[in-house]
Amino acid sequence: MREAETPEADTSTATGRQKDVLVIGGGITGLAAAHRLLDGDEPVRVTVLEASDRIGGKLRAGEIAGARVDLGAESLLARRPEAVGLAREVGLGDRLQPPGTATASLWTRGALRPMPKGHVMGVPGTAEALAGVLSDEGLRRIELDADLPPTEMGEDVAVGEYVAARLGREVVDRLVEPLLGGVYAGDAYKISLRSAVPQLFAEARHHRSLTSAVRALQAKTARTQQTGPVFMGIEGGIGTLPTAVAESVRARGAEIVFGERAVTLGAQGAARSATHPAPQWRVVTESGRTFEADQVVIALPATPAAGLLRTAAPMASQELRGIEYASMALITLAYAKKTAELPEGSGFLVPPVDGHTIKAATFASQKWGWIAGENPDLHIVRTSVGRYGDEKDLGRDDADLVGVARHDLREATGLDASPVASHVTRWQDGLPQYPVGHTDRVARIRGFVGQLPGLAVCGAAYDGVGVPACIASAYAAVDELRGDASGRAALEANPVQSLHGGAGE
Repeated sequence: MREAETPEADTSTATGRQKDVLVIGGGITGLAAAHRLLDGDEPVRVTVLEASDRIGGKLRAGEIAGARVDLGAESLLARRPEAVGLAREVGLGDRLQPPGTATASLWTRGALRPMPKGHVMGVPGTAEALAGVLSDEGLRRIELDADLPPTEMGEDVAVGEYVAARLGREVVDRLVEPLLGGVYAGDAYKISLRSAVPQLFAEARHHRSLTSAVRALQAKTARTQQTGPVFMGIEGGIGTLPTAVAESVRARGAEIVFGERAVTLGAQGAARSATHPAPQWRVVTESGRTFEADQVVIALPATPAAGLLRTAAPMASQELRGIEYASMALITLAYAKKTAELPEGSGFLVPPVDGHTIKAATFASQKWGWIAGENPDLHIVRTSVGRYGDEKDLGRDDADLVGVARHDLREATGLDASPVASHVTRWQDGLPQYPVGHTDRVARIRGFVGQLPGLAVCGAAYDGVGVPACIASAYAAVDELRGDASGRAALEANPVQSLHGGAGE
């Protein structure tokens, strides 16, 4: 990347001057964009600017009691090619592992209950699918769906509002809410059905009842069901993926610059000469460094992206400022096996309606065989606290958060041992929220940005919050800069979001 104050080197090639591309943001989205840029045939010089002192964003590898663990996201949706494909491309293919167990529970109505099958993100195709989780009254309410008149959905509708109208609030409160909360840390009564569960939104528009739409979607899914695990982890944690991608792009000539927060973005002026035209964009960082680039990929959360675009694309900036985020904390606990016993399975989700503090618990050493293999004397448990609109507990100090996590684990499982180690990871503004109208908002943002040649945006704020969605968003952005919109069209036609509990899961 050419810094403005640096004399221009001769970077010409047989096909013309080497293109300078600046990627702003060193999370998995920005790193995936850099990787994609270097895969093309055109000569390109890539620089990644990262404001912090580390790469990876919400992917973070760490340790507790000597055990390697993830302190952020911990699994990859394997039914999509993007994340597992990138892992293989950067040399992690032999470390990909499916969960050792996919048997999860719900802690609801005073007991750990088996997670139901045969639903789409908590929305059942039959009342029987939720037997054991819902009350008899809640099950009877589902059966009324077939006799209700069609519900007007318009261009979008909140998941909770729509499902409650068709099947009753108990379905939302006991199952949809914790499942959506596990993905978005959000409020099901505000989350967009079109954005969060787009396949179900599309199907429901063509059916009189919601349960019939779910059954139709399950049948379609079964006909095209991929084999193999739904999710994958990586030995050592998926927090190792950003490091591997960074090593790959550096090996191919990319530069990653830490501690440089981009604060202004502006178009360049006149060309230097006919043979050496000036790059299109100038980026200034908080420290005063200036970078020039032919193209810029903005792989930032919505708020910093809005600040960066306030002059170059003010309407896009305004739309980005409307995207809200949820904060959460992850409390990781290590127990000596000789003093602690866990229930079977991979963990449990917690419906907020039950009034507990933790929102979920993962028995990481039971879910991931590599953790158990490396640490045969330890149980590793991850719990989460906080969601959109319910972040009061995040004001507690770390010791208090460990205490409430231990209390809820004891209530749910009987685990009364003292952990040998604990670690609290706080993710301030960690997950973007997808309220009603989010899809249209994203289309407007991309429309405004698309009017500026050589500029693209990507990341969790747009196309999905999971790792494959972020990578797919990055790939589509890079391809669009090359003049290829097919990736964007494919992503919009086949969104990345997972259908938890669909046929085959």
